Amino acid sequence: MSIREQIGTNLLADLSSNLTQTIVALVAIEAVYLAVLVGWIVMQKRPPAATLAWIFGLALLPVLGFAIYYFFGPRRISKTRMRRLRARNWMAEALDMRAANINSHYANIPPHLLPLARLGTLVSEMPVAACRQVRLLIDGTQTFEALLAAIRSAKHHIHLEYYIFHPDVLGRQFIEALTERAKAGVKVRLLLDAVGSSRIRRRHIGPLKKAGGKVAFFHKVRLFSFKPRINFRTHRKLVVVDGHTGFFGGINIAQAEDERLSHKAYRDTHIQLVGSAVRWLQTVFLEDWNYATGNTEVEAEHFPPHPQAQPHLVQIVPSGPDLRFKAIRDVYFSAISTAKNRIWISTPYFVPDEAMLTALTNAALRGVDVRILVPKRSDSWVVTLASRSYYNELSLAGVRLFEYLPRLFHAKTLLVDDALSVLGTANMDVRSFELNFEISAIFYGEKMAQSLTKCFLEDLESSVALPRFRGKHPFGQRFLESFMRLLSPLL
Repeated sequence: MSIREQIGTNLLADLSSNLTQTIVALVAIEAVYLAVLVGWIVMQKRPPAATLAWIFGLALLPVLGFAIYYFFGPRRISKTRMRRLRARNWMAEALDMRAANINSHYANIPPHLLPLARLGTLVSEMPVAACRQVRLLIDGTQTFEALLAAIRSAKHHIHLEYYIFHPDVLGRQFIEALTERAKAGVKVRLLLDAVGSSRIRRRHIGPLKKAGGKVAFFHKVRLFSFKPRINFRTHRKLVVVDGHTGFFGGINIAQAEDERLSHKAYRDTHIQLVGSAVRWLQTVFLEDWNYATGNTEVEAEHFPPHPQAQPHLVQIVPSGPDLRFKAIRDVYFSAISTAKNRIWISTPYFVPDEAMLTALTNAALRGVDVRILVPKRSDSWVVTLASRSYYNELSLAGVRLFEYLPRLFHAKTLLVDDALSVLGTANMDVRSFELNFEISAIFYGEKMAQSLTKCFLEDLESSVALPRFRGKHPFGQRFLESFMRLLSPLL
């Protein structure tokens, strides 16, 4: 063998040896990577199917999969839960409210709804309360007029918590009203989600802060922190004025919600409460404020006395990833499972989990009138595609599906039979039920059910009923719908 051949043979041997060592090293790294991540994911104690899906995804996409899980994965937030538990315990100790009048209103609830009321109390830690006035607010113009009237009449404090607060024409109008009240000595606290209200800058809230108002942001996003918190947003839209008047529902502070400012304004629903149930809205806000700022200031004026005799029974149900139970989801599931005559749902995002899907199809199969009203197109084409992947399965079971045509539909309501209704901020999807901080209310009684029934039927007049079977669509569309359904835990 010549010297040249010998050198070539040696080089090939070295290359082969190096390649083998590299492969062994990569396999070892991959094994360690998978072992660590599998342990991490398994300890989250999520449903087996979701856990296996994440494990396979991370195995197939080692770098990209890790990034997706790190930023969007359904991780538990134990440290966050501990901090919020401290906030909740602080509220309980400050006013000893949770022990007061827990059972005082149960006697007035229809017997067949008592199990739901007790479930709501256990999962949300908030009992049934009462109100002397409940006002359904339809669309933005009516809601903003009521909100601004309440704000301008405030004497002691104004508490606001919003997912979206835009510094547009409408947002500036609210900031001006809040600034005027702050100058008059009213205590103003404004809590905004750091993602949903990311357009807000110092120059926008500067006058309010200069006047003495306080502004805080919920879960600021720090991309390179240990927990980047792109998830876990406060999706609440909540206002409390002087402890006796409260507002919540689907409407954010944005001109896209106001018919006077946009011809494509959202079709949306909000609620105004006056009475003792507002103390639970106040509790939710103060817990969130304490959690976001560390401020523990509570005053007697935050919880003023209310008359005992109030006609409307209301149960405030907050929900979030810090709680042991998925409170709003549990309420929806229980209400749907016990329905005898009807289940009417309106939601902008419809991406149910398997349990909710089964509850709806079973209800339809046993003869319940199940209707679901969604937008023709939501503000997320991904969610729209994922939603449509469920339509055939629901329709074939007897569920009637409707798509709202004129504009984006954003109302979030549930009607069950003749005396139970739910309204709030939560969409019917995994993100609202598990990842976001939401707030809804259960209304026990025929009056609210009748109001929402009238509203639902009026919305159907501007909607189109979908056929029982959608038929064959192009393969590309069917594939996209099915693929987006796989992403439902992220939506």
